[in-house]
Amino acid sequence: MSEIHLAVALDGAGGHPVAWRETGARPAELFTARYWAGVVAEAEAGLLDFVTLDDALALQSASPGAQDERTDQVRGRLDAVLTAARVAPLTGRIGLVPGVTTTHTEPFHVSKAVATLDHVSRGRAGLDVQVSGLPYEERHFGRRPVPLQEDELHEEAADHVEAVRRLWDSWEDDAEIRDVATGRFVDRDKLHYIDFEGRHFSVRGPSITPRPPQGQPVVTARATDSAAYGLIARAADIGFLPSRDTAGTRAAVTAVRQLRESAGPGGRPLHLFGELTVFLDEDAAAAADRLGRLDALAGDPYEGGGAPVFTGTPAQLADLLQEHREAGLSGFRLRPGVIAHDLPAITRTLVPELRRRGLFRREYEADTLRGLLGLDRPASRYAVSALRAS
Repeated sequence: MSEIHLAVALDGAGGHPVAWRETGARPAELFTARYWAGVVAEAEAGLLDFVTLDDALALQSASPGAQDERTDQVRGRLDAVLTAARVAPLTGRIGLVPGVTTTHTEPFHVSKAVATLDHVSRGRAGLDVQVSGLPYEERHFGRRPVPLQEDELHEEAADHVEAVRRLWDSWEDDAEIRDVATGRFVDRDKLHYIDFEGRHFSVRGPSITPRPPQGQPVVTARATDSAAYGLIARAADIGFLPSRDTAGTRAAVTAVRQLRESAGPGGRPLHLFGELTVFLDEDAAAAADRLGRLDALAGDPYEGGGAPVFTGTPAQLADLLQEHREAGLSGFRLRPGVIAHDLPAITRTLVPELRRRGLFRREYEADTLRGLLGLDRPASRYAVSALRAS
């Protein structure tokens, strides 16, 4: 039986909006490198494939369409790409996948930032593609009105990723010569204009950053509903799907894979991960009680931020992951409800349970994120073109 890939989504003190008030949450350290280094080190100790670091370009809000004025919940966060770059030298094998809101950023900037992260981490970087149609977020920029239709947001994001991928390929692997004797640092013939012309972006290139160690850092995207299936199909190496029940998961997997086949992105492999927010305890009733207590503090029931909420024991969660895996998933991204409590429950209890069932690794078997995921390192499309031209 093949092993399950496992990742965790990290944001603040945890998925629950009042997680910061729990014992051990360390709210005074949420905006420090020490906190994030410790959290990612815990995930790496559990041999997880990667962590994703949430980000946004506006303050968090309990209201879906407006900025709230609440002061009893965490507001503010560090930049995800910069946090990942700071944590990278302090870790050795786990993948680092920061979130980027493509709606308000330029592909050129994102390409060099994530390429730099891949160099700093020696091949463990990824890019978690996020979109935003929030009017209060758009007002931070004022460059243009945000597309009103959700499908247009996702179409723009897919164009964004295509431009980023081409920029990563714009330096051939051996473009750097670095020959002091001859005075040649770079072979200009191995830097390529990408001349990308899409509906939303026009990018000439080449990049200013040498090709990433992975060639192509791993791209992920999330679908809370079917609106983002096309983005995953066109642009992603990993798609995150809410794992509510086996039948629904199987239908989502089928729909995304059909879109992938029709999109035809050069036969690139696609992992599909289920998503869950988890509250884990040794006793299922204790986990449910803890969630209830947090909800009472928040004043509202927590609905998981687009992912189903699981309360129970690590063994019960392992049962659920096995069941949902049969719907065509190759892995899962778990969001700890409270990082201080639920992340160690994942790494120290769930992981050994999965390992006991023969479903999880006992050691890291690759040095890069693509390697951990069983993805080959792709050749630069421009190197192939240059070879054919000669």
